[in-house]
Amino acid sequence: MDLTSAQIDRAAGVLVASAAGDALGAGYEFDSAPLPPPGQAPRMIGGGLGGFAPGEWTDDTAQAVAIAEVAATGADLRTEAALDAIAQRFADWYAASPPDVGIQTRAVLEAAGRHPTAATMRAAADAVHARTGRSAGNGSLMRTAPVALAHLDDPAALVTAAYAVSALTHHDPLAGEAAATWCLLVRHAVLDGTLDGGREELGHLPEDARRRWRAMLDEAEAQDPRTFTSNSWAGGALQAAWSSVVRTPVPVDRPADHLQHALATAIRIGGDTDTVAAIAGALLGARWGAAAVPTAWARLLHGWPGDGPAEGPGAAGLVALARRTVRGDGAD
Repeated sequence: MDLTSAQIDRAAGVLVASAAGDALGAGYEFDSAPLPPPGQAPRMIGGGLGGFAPGEWTDDTAQAVAIAEVAATGADLRTEAALDAIAQRFADWYAASPPDVGIQTRAVLEAAGRHPTAATMRAAADAVHARTGRSAGNGSLMRTAPVALAHLDDPAALVTAAYAVSALTHHDPLAGEAAATWCLLVRHAVLDGTLDGGREELGHLPEDARRRWRAMLDEAEAQDPRTFTSNSWAGGALQAAWSSVVRTPVPVDRPADHLQHALATAIRIGGDTDTVAAIAGALLGARWGAAAVPTAWARLLHGWPGDGPAEGPGAAGLVALARRTVRGDGAD
C-alpha cells in the first residue's frame, strides 16, 4: 500500500506513542505511586509493579513488538504460520523473565511451554478459560495496534487477524472484539488523519459486535474518563482509553499537544494505568504522528528485546519497525 509521508509518520506514531503511554503509566499502575494531580503532567518515573526503569516499557509494548516483528516480514497475520511465529515470540519474551506479566497471559504462556505453536497456545488459552470461567481481560487489547498497521489496506482482514491474535491468549470473544474495534479506529486515524468518522469503521465487525461496541463507545463519550476505573477487562480499558481521547480538549494553538494531554487524562483515571495509556497512545499516535511524541519521552523509551536504550529498539527502533510493518516486504 502506498502511503504519504504524513501517513507513514502516523503509522510510526502508533507504536511510539503507545510505548510512551505504557512507560508513562507504568509507575502509577494500581497506586504504585500517587497519581499526578490536575495541572501536573505525569512523568516517566519508573518503578511500578515491575520495578521498571524510567522510560522502560512493560508487557504491553513487548508483546506488541513481538507481533510487529512478525508482521514486518510480510506475513499475513490471519495465517497459521504467522500465528505460530507470534506464539513463539511471545514465548521468547516470557523466557526472558519479564518483571510484570498479566495473570491471564502468564497462565497461558506457562501452559504453552517454551516452543509453542499457535494451536498449542490456543489450547492453553481455552484450558485456562475453562478453569477460571473468564478471559476477557485487557491483555490482548493492549498489544493489538500492530495488527492495524499490518492490514491498513484491508479492514476485513484486519478484523479476522485481530480476533486470531487475541485468541492466542484470550479465549473470550469479547477480547477479540475489543481488539478488532480498536484496530479499526487506529486504521482510520492513520489513513485519514482524523478521529472523525472513525466509528463508521465498526461496520466491518459482525452485527452483534458492531452494536455492542458502538454502545460502549457511546457510553465512553458520554461519561467522564474517571468513571472507567474498572479497566482491567477489555471493555473497561477500551472505554477508559476512548473517553480519555475524545473528552480531552484539543489545544487551539498547539493541536498535537492533545497527545500529551489525553495520555495524562488516561493515567489520572487510575487502575491499570500503563495499559489504558498504551491503548490510548496507539490511537493518539495514529492521529497525531510520531512527531507529536515529546523528545524527552522518546529519548528514555526502551524495553524488550534489550536491556536499555543502547541495546533495545528504543523510539527510533519502533519507528523503523512500524515502517517495516506497513510495508510488509521484509526489508530492513
